[in-house]
Amino acid sequence: MGDFDMVLKFWGPVEADYSAHGGMVLTRLFTENPETQQLFPKFVGIAQSELAGNAAVSAHGATVLKKLGELLKAKGNHAAILQPLANSHATKHKIPIKNFKLIAEVIGKVMAEKAGLDTAGQQALRNIMATIIADIDATYKELGFS
Repeated sequence: MGDFDMVLKFWGPVEADYSAHGGMVLTRLFTENPETQQLFPKFVGIAQSELAGNAAVSAHGATVLKKLGELLKAKGNHAAILQPLANSHATKHKIPIKNFKLIAEVIGKVMAEKAGLDTAGQQALRNIMATIIADIDATYKELGFS
């Protein structure tokens, strides 16, 4: 079974409630890596104790996971999906590439805990995310953003 299929096998629970899982992902990202919260202007003023259950955090987390779902379902044929995301994150949002690595780690942890992603699935997700992040980084370099 390929990496994409392995991860997609566990995607159902995430897809069933993008808001809840997205909220968990961003809350954990901001809690484990507090500096990342500063990259989201609309979340800067939210106390860490108030992140969980915050509707705006959950909504943005849902957006992140929906996009990841699109990327997973594209099974590597993701240039058309990834290009606009990479462009906006470089030129508009100014998100350093290392932050994609941080959120990828958090997504893996949340999927393991909440969707039952097993060890092989976690490795498959790491492989997929490494490719996606490398592709984002290539666009960043083309745009002169690093």
